[in-house]
Amino acid sequence: MIYHLFQYFDKAGIDLPGMGLMHYLSFRAMMASVTAILVALLAGKRIIRLLQKKQIGETVRDLGLQGQIEKKGTPTMGGIIIILSILSGVILFCDLTNIYVLLLILSTLWCGALGFTDDYIKVFRHNKEGLSEKGKLIAQMLLGLIVGIAVWQSPDIVVREKVADDVTIVSSAEKTVEAEVLVENSSYKEENVVKSTKTTIPFVKNHEFDYRWLSPFKGVWGWYAKWAIYVLMIVLVITACSNGTNLTDGLDGLAAGTSAIVGVVLGILAWLSGNLIDSNYLNIMYLPGTGEIAIFMSAFAGALIGFLWYNSYPAQVFMGDTGSLTIGGIIGVSAVLLRKELLLPLLCGIFLVESASVLLQRAYFRTTKKRYGEGRRIWSMTPLHHHYQDKKELPGHVLIHKPVPPHHEAKITARFWIVGIILAVATLALLKIR
Repeated sequence: MIYHLFQYFDKAGIDLPGMGLMHYLSFRAMMASVTAILVALLAGKRIIRLLQKKQIGETVRDLGLQGQIEKKGTPTMGGIIIILSILSGVILFCDLTNIYVLLLILSTLWCGALGFTDDYIKVFRHNKEGLSEKGKLIAQMLLGLIVGIAVWQSPDIVVREKVADDVTIVSSAEKTVEAEVLVENSSYKEENVVKSTKTTIPFVKNHEFDYRWLSPFKGVWGWYAKWAIYVLMIVLVITACSNGTNLTDGLDGLAAGTSAIVGVVLGILAWLSGNLIDSNYLNIMYLPGTGEIAIFMSAFAGALIGFLWYNSYPAQVFMGDTGSLTIGGIIGVSAVLLRKELLLPLLCGIFLVESASVLLQRAYFRTTKKRYGEGRRIWSMTPLHHHYQDKKELPGHVLIHKPVPPHHEAKITARFWIVGIILAVATLALLKIR
């Protein structure tokens, strides 16, 4: 709203001190981040007190994990803090007419409502299972379908081709100003922009992969087939990200910290992809309008950092599915809009390994139960972060026993953060590796 208010003043010829700062993505990104952090810190305490007053506490099943019983009654549904903080920064400093921002706001509200429904069933209806897995998947896939159709049909979601043909490389001091002037030029915006199914892929010269190459048809049918494949991929990415983050939410600060790291990287990628000069220098696709995603992801990272004030060990509040499903949905949607979804296996390696550990554990347990009459496990417990905790040894055969000595959950969380930072740096480094 502040951004649009200053835009109105500018058109009306009203000159206010500092009004020109709103033209800079960097300034708006910083302000969105600071706003999100402050809202999380200030509103977080009141929301936690309200949750305690309403007796909205975590229901804990005794799995023999160290410190697990002590967490019983800790307020949950703290994802409300994250959602409120993100939207505060976004509404104040983002261009609310930008299609990318609108899709991300929709995703935030959609996944937030889905997670809230799941937490509501667990807390108020005393159903530990919450919303059925089938129900969650249907809702997540429907969101993916909406985003996929928007990418397909919206005239504002385009890729600009042949950036290098008409760009003059300038000095670093002039780069920001030159990019701002070129982007603001309306005739420039419409030049060489196309609807495309291309995305970014590492290790190749142009960093591009076209889903058209997977189409078995040519001509008109080929055109429909390539978009069908692309939309299906979008659905899979958003669904996988949302569930992967949900599984990672098991230790104090784990999901929030690792997601903040991912959010920072996506913000950087949005900045680069939406900047003419930087995208040309790195030889990546220039995506007009995606600079606004950098502002959104700044608010996203800020909200998670503010939430960590209360969620770090020992946690005063848990995000619940209200937070974890929202975080995963935002990461998936932003990666798709930035054409960086094929980088997610590396960038979101923590989420990938956590999800894979659960799937492999289930498959191995069911297979061995049929073969030997009793289920066996690969790890002592999944998701993987629980494997490293101090816990009671469960009966039955285990391929990989718990570590000796086991680790405190604060150390596990910190080490997962370190791994997340390594993966984040590696993801950014791929932009220069061909």
